[in-house]
Amino acid sequence: QVWLTKLQGERPKKSLISVSHTWVIDPTWKKNMNRCVALLIFYISITSAFSSPPSFLRSSSSKPVVSIRGGSTELKMSEISAGFKLPDVTLKEGQANYEKPVDVNLSDLLKGKKVAIFGVPGAFTPGCSKSHLPSFITAQEELKAKGVDLTICVATNDAYVMEAWGSSSGGAEAGIRFLSDANAELARALNLVIESPVMVRCGRFSLIAEDGVVTNYFSAAENSSNTWAPNVLSSL
Repeated sequence: QVWLTKLQGERPKKSLISVSHTWVIDPTWKKNMNRCVALLIFYISITSAFSSPPSFLRSSSSKPVVSIRGGSTELKMSEISAGFKLPDVTLKEGQANYEKPVDVNLSDLLKGKKVAIFGVPGAFTPGCSKSHLPSFITAQEELKAKGVDLTICVATNDAYVMEAWGSSSGGAEAGIRFLSDANAELARALNLVIESPVMVRCGRFSLIAEDGVVTNYFSAAENSSNTWAPNVLSSL
């Protein structure tokens, strides 16, 4: 309900009834309204500077949706697609006998090659160790027959853990290279970061890239098995 002031020759009086006179918003009310607007703008600027925008300003489409499937964490959000140029990031590769991990520049590694890359939420986790990784171990010969020069497994575990997983699983012996994305640089570039209280994880995926450009991308958003080697092979 807005208080109005009747403009007459005498001192303005507050009234709720409109007649055949000119009416304007009471100056006191306008002053208070301006203060409210100023406070709202101040609140939005402060929250934007130190955190995410207020919930009423955020678009629901920008929120990633995380679900738990089969003991592993899967990510449902806007992922990359064919034609995406893989980022120029540096990953770590663990060495035998606990030697110091070495840097591996992804762009240099992919240059001039047709490569299969698959990412997992975590080394030694059930779904990754029982299904995703074994599917690529057994598919190495078929992938090579399809022109794939190299297969890479990535996760956000540190390089020592990745080396141990590769050695104990038989993946390294099969020719797969196990690279650590400990800083989640690759995961973030692929829109696949999963934040957790323990560590930042990478959503499950697989892809084929030629000379660093993605030609085929396989998401786990609908089903984890979509990222396993048989599905990758069927598209080549």
